[in-house]
Formats: sequence, structure tokens, C-alpha cells
Amino acid sequence: MADDSLNHHKRDPIKSSVGNVAAQRRRQNAVTVGKERRESLVRAKRLCRVGTSADGEVSSDSDMMVDEEQSILEMQTSSAVEELKSAVAYQGKGAMQKRVNALRELRRLLSRFEFPPIETALKAGAIPVLVQCLAFGSPDEQLLEAAWCLTNIAAGKQEETKALLPALPLLIAHLGEKSSSPVAEQCAWALGNVAGEGEEFRNVLLSQGALPPLARMMLPNKGSTVRTAAWALSNLIKGPDPKPATELIKVDGLLDAILRHLKRADEELTTEVAWVVVYLSALSNVATSLLVKSGVLQLLVERLATSNSLQLLIPVLRSLGNLVAGDSSTISDVLVPGHRITDQVIAVLVKCLKSEHRVLKKEAAWVLSNIAAGSVEHKQLIHSSEALALLLHLLSTSPFDIKKEVAYVLGNLCVSPTKGEGKPKLIQEHLVSLVGRGCLSGFIDLVRSADIEAARLGLQFMELVLRGMPNDEGTKLVEREDGIDAMERFQFHENEDLRNMANGLVDKYFGEDYGLDE
Repeated sequence: MADDSLNHHKRDPIKSSVGNVAAQRRRQNAVTVGKERRESLVRAKRLCRVGTSADGEVSSDSDMMVDEEQSILEMQTSSAVEELKSAVAYQGKGAMQKRVNALRELRRLLSRFEFPPIETALKAGAIPVLVQCLAFGSPDEQLLEAAWCLTNIAAGKQEETKALLPALPLLIAHLGEKSSSPVAEQCAWALGNVAGEGEEFRNVLLSQGALPPLARMMLPNKGSTVRTAAWALSNLIKGPDPKPATELIKVDGLLDAILRHLKRADEELTTEVAWVVVYLSALSNVATSLLVKSGVLQLLVERLATSNSLQLLIPVLRSLGNLVAGDSSTISDVLVPGHRITDQVIAVLVKCLKSEHRVLKKEAAWVLSNIAAGSVEHKQLIHSSEALALLLHLLSTSPFDIKKEVAYVLGNLCVSPTKGEGKPKLIQEHLVSLVGRGCLSGFIDLVRSADIEAARLGLQFMELVLRGMPNDEGTKLVEREDGIDAMERFQFHENEDLRNMANGLVDKYFGEDYGLDE
């Protein structure tokens, strides 16, 4: 999501990009995490392989198919659609079982391969006949098989998913209380796949009223149903529009259900619910406020402390970061230095910084950067904790994306919260401490990077060092770490902001008179 406020926000050293845009970064992270989720831990769209098949077949054949096999599969699929059309038209004895058998055969073909023959099914005219099979009054077995076929078609490419648009009203209607749980859950799965395709499809589903019935499916304690509904909802509200998230949190009983499910032992269910919290807390200020007041922070911290499931820890950690990045008062209201919950938060973030998983390290650093953007007391809390030594180590040894998040934390520790347009006020004790422990070289490495945001962070920290180190020691330290050379690469840089910042620092601290008094 492009955030115009980021583009127009004045970038004074440290103050803006390190201190005051936590909430804006929170929104950016919320949208980009959808892409991360699709590519890594949890796919945005899911093929349904297992269920109530009569033959029990859940084979996942090899993706490597020779042309002859592909041709046979396509022929079988076309034949299955024609058989289904015939079965739907048939009105004689055993008509219902004939339809179910035909649906089951089509579903079996659409479930067996990583890349099922969706295009062939669509060309054969599968959608209209599947919509017919969703008619109210149809047997549950028929509804379930039809919804399952549609689920796997919706797991295909964008144009294949688009073919499902005529089926959406019936899929949504079958989410209601009059439907059996298996049918409602399968319809929710299909809708989750449609929502996972992108903003255009989410808007269609929202306009057709998919959100309220999906939300109501989260209220009972039915594990499988809640898990599927939560997954579908997280796809439906993932942004960039905050209205769906705000609408969801206002559904009667939804907040209590989220708290109840986060306490469950079922980590798979809790993971999906945590993703809902990620998007609620990222996109809606109303939801963030209600979540903070509900005591969800304690539940998130307990999950972080006790779980070793990477799939669960990532959304829980992201939710925690979103909540502390909510508004300026949230950190001060919830994370009070000296209180048990605050000590627990720091402890679980230290656990994540120590993890072998780079994603957890990056997320933990992001959460700490939001806490470090708070009051002087919060900065002191991090500075005096076990986290500091880990952050300094990560700045010098970690991959670039983690290093950049760590730089936000360390930069925030060195400046007081500020208002207005002036330069940020230094916390000299922290600055001297961090520079004394060797962090300057890590920031100068960021200045040399091709990443504009990282280069700006490095320059901002160098400005603090040059301005704030006692006895003019900053110039000597920057020169010793080849900082002048790093800044001079911006002499003719295309980015005016960085060019002016770097040239200004060189002129001010290393001008023609530099070193003459020695």
C-alpha cells in the first residue's frame, strides 16, 4: 500500500523516520505481510485435498506430468463435467446419488494435483452446473461436494478465480445457521480462496455481505470451523481499506471469541485467530483500542513465552508489535516500566532475538523499535535490558533486513520524543554507551547500502554522533570508520534529501578548516 503521508512527511534527522512513524510503518507491514504469508508460511489460497470422499483418496500426485498424462487428465475432467451436466438434468430414480457421484468424480480430479485441471473444467462449463448444485434444499452431501469443487477452482489463477463470481451469493448464503457445519465450513474455505486473490475480489465479497456470517462462524467453540472462518476473515480484511477491520471488531461477541480462542491448546486454530488480530490491529484504530483494553496483550505474551511453533509465533509477535505501535498513548498505558507485563514483553522479545529463525529476529526488532519510539522511560528499559547486547550483535552480524530493523531500535534509544520541526533532543548517555560498544560501523555500513531508507537511518545516526559525542570526539570516530567516504558517495546522489543531508554533514563537520587546529 502506498502511504502518501510517508511521502510528504518531513525527514529531519532521526526524528521522523526513526521516531515518529511507527503507526505508518505498522500499516505498511500489514499489507506487505499478505505477500509474505502467501510465499512462505501460510498460503493465501489453499487447495482442499481431504474431506468426506467415499473412496478415501487424498492422493497428491507428483507435479511432474508427461504430456500424455496431462492429456488424459484433461479428457477425464471434460468427461466428468459432461457427466455432471447429465446427472443434474436427470430426474429419475437415484437422481440424487447420481449427482453426488458425478460431483465426487469432478472433485477428485480437482483435488489430486498441485496444479489441478481447473482451466479444462471451466472450458467444459463447470461453473453454471456447480451453481445449480448449490441450490437451497439440496442434500448436504451434494452441497459439500459442489462447494469443494468451487474451493479448488478458486485456488487457481486470477482469471480462474474470477469465474466463480456467479457462485458467490450462494456460497455466502450457505454460511448461515441453517446450513450444516461441514457445508458452511467448505463454503467459507471457497470464499477465503476468493478473498486471497486480491483487493478487487475482497471488495466484491464485502459488498455481497460475506463478512458478518463469517464472523459469526468464529463465535462457537468448533475448532475446525473456527479455524477456517478465521483464515477466510484474515484474507477478507487484510487491507488496505480499514473499514472491514473496524466492522469486524464491532460484531457482537467477536472480541470475546478471539480472546477465548487465543487461550486454546490447538495451536493451528490459535495461529489463524492470531492472523485476524494482525490485520485488525494493523488497519483499524478502533480495533487496536478495543484489543488493548481487552487484555489481549497478556495472552499474546503468554503465547510467545510458551510456544515454539514458528507458524504461531510470527502472527502473535506481529500482533504485539501492531498494538504497541497503535497510538502514542498505548505504550505508556499498557507497558509501564516496572510492571510485570512489561518485563514479560521484554523477556519474550529477547527470546525471539535469540531464535535461530531470522523472521522472528526481524519481527522482534520491529516490536522493540516501536517500544523504543516511546517515552524516555521505555528507552531506558530497553537500554538496561538483555536485549541491548543482542541488538548490538545483530547490527554487526545479521542479514540486511534484520540489521535495518535493529538500527531503528538503536537510533530511537538515543533521542527523546519530540514535537515540532526542530532537531531531536539527544539522550547523550545512551549515545555514548552505544558508540562505545562499537555500533557506529554498523550504521556506516547502512549508509553505504543501496537501500534509501537504510542509508537515511545511517546518516541520521552519524549526525547524532557528530553533534552529540562529547569533546568533539564524533568527527574523529566517523573519520576512523571511513564515514567521510561513505557520505561523499551522496555528493551527486539523485535523492535530494540524502544528498543535502550528507553534503551538509560533510561541510559542517569536515569543511576546509577541519583538522587545522591539530
